[in-house]
Amino acid sequence: MKPEVGDLVVSLAGRDEGRMFFVLALEDGYALIADGRMRRADAPKRKKLKHLSIAAHPDCKVAEKLRAGEKVHSSELRKGLAEILDE
Repeated sequence: MKPEVGDLVVSLAGRDEGRMFFVLALEDGYALIADGRMRRADAPKRKKLKHLSIAAHPDCKVAEKLRAGEKVHSSELRKGLAEILDE
């Protein structure tokens, strides 16, 4: 299954293996991902879809903003991840 914008994904390969990220955008077999710490919202990581696993389809404010195409700041990504991981 292919991730969608706003989904929470886990990296399966690379230096960031095992880390969770939000999908900011999709383009030709790649996803632009960021977590607000290691990868900031203004400089997302371009990662192949085969190196990602969908962790969740969250219903948080950050995911809703991403799906609506609104700009998201790194601090919002950090807070969104913290909320989801605390649940």
